[in-house]
Amino acid sequence: MSAAIDTERFRRRLLDDRARAEGALAYLHEDNPGSMEDETQEIPSDNHPGDVATITFDREIDYTLEENEERLLAEIDSALQRIDDGTFGVCQACGNPIGAERLEAVPYTTQCIDCKRREERG
Repeated sequence: MSAAIDTERFRRRLLDDRARAEGALAYLHEDNPGSMEDETQEIPSDNHPGDVATITFDREIDYTLEENEERLLAEIDSALQRIDDGTFGVCQACGNPIGAERLEAVPYTTQCIDCKRREERG
């Protein structure tokens, strides 16, 4: 039997990670309050099409970052729920305990390292 998990320490860490992710999302929203159409309309019609491409590329990067932060928030919220449910630190694939080192590295993980490796190999 493995040692008991300090779920309150993980709860604090997850809440800190959640606050950081929310801050990153807020920054992305402040940095890009309008739509891409708003930005492209600000470009004079005689500008090079590369200007529009640059705006499009930058906006796509921001959308990807936003999606990543939203996914992270969902994973953190799920981990916090598992703490409340008493299932934190238990692999959802095999039911075995998730190793302490893995939880330290990825506190919102749902799988032990062996199950994650099997999943990644396909």
